[in-house]
Amino acid sequence: MTGAGTTASRLGEPDLGVATVNDFVENGGMIVRVAKDVPVICDADTGFGGPINIARTVELYERAGIAALHIEDQGIPLILSDIVIPKRCGHLLGKTVVSQEEYTSRISAACLAKSSQRSAPLIICRTDAVQPLGLDEAISRMKQCYKIGAEIAFVEGILNEHDARKITSALHPMPCLINLATNGNTPNWTVKQCQEMGFRVVIFPCTGFCSVVHALRKAYSEVILEGTDVKACQGMSPKEFFEVVGLKEAMEIDAKAGGIAYNALK
Repeated sequence: MTGAGTTASRLGEPDLGVATVNDFVENGGMIVRVAKDVPVICDADTGFGGPINIARTVELYERAGIAALHIEDQGIPLILSDIVIPKRCGHLLGKTVVSQEEYTSRISAACLAKSSQRSAPLIICRTDAVQPLGLDEAISRMKQCYKIGAEIAFVEGILNEHDARKITSALHPMPCLINLATNGNTPNWTVKQCQEMGFRVVIFPCTGFCSVVHALRKAYSEVILEGTDVKACQGMSPKEFFEVVGLKEAMEIDAKAGGIAYNALK
């Protein structure tokens, strides 16, 4: 669950830190319910505040059934003169990050908030320090987070293969995640290429929302230009759409409980 996708789909806003923890937890919980047994990795932005807020965020994510979450070191706005620079998408320029000590306290709070249950989410430490402070600082932050309990490293905004290999080598044996935000700052590598560079987890945050933008533009253009959406629907009926989001499963529950309300739909 991408923060950018969550902010866009739930609020119709760009990824500039405007979504709240409730927006994220509600969206993540919905995806978990749909995904069923498939583990869901969720963005948790900066943790949404100080250590107490971050602990609450982790607890809410765990209750929602989220398998892993990442917390970043962007954050508390940096004030330059009268200019306030808030957090933003990891593939936008002008990012600022908090100190290593401040970020370590965030990850410490997240690790302490995890329960001892097997269902507790994995903590992914994410750094956006490459752009403002350089690769060595980003690696240093990940090493420190690993020492205090973070389980996966996520260095955002990797620019080239040399840096990618340096990250996975320097952080070994800590598993590394790479974010392939298509057409962003990181090259458009394949999963196989990322594996060869030493990454253990690859995420594609743009796959859903970019494809949806193109599909919706095409579909509504058909309505405007041709007065129909028959081609866009590709033969799918309302019932077939409802089956995509669980109609058959809902009917089975009703039938097993002795209900007859949906017999006509069989």
